[in-house]
Amino acid sequence: MRGGGVAPAPHADTARVLATQTLVGAAALLDESGDEAAELRRRVTSPNGTTAAAVAAFDAAGVDAGLRAGIVAAARRSAELSG
Repeated sequence: MRGGGVAPAPHADTARVLATQTLVGAAALLDESGDEAAELRRRVTSPNGTTAAAVAAFDAAGVDAGLRAGIVAAARRSAELSG
């Protein structure tokens, strides 16, 4: 199965480079700015643009709740393993 970032790209290698560089750039900006991640995301989100479309899709799919549940599960398991 192809991931979401690969399906619309012409080549898997291109999709990988785009995804990696997006993450590297976002992490550097977050680290250097001192701003909250939500604020940086708000600043780069054009009304009716691609980021807004992605955020709306994530919201509709319940991605935020899924990520929160995953973080809680990992923290719980980490506590179990440590102790």
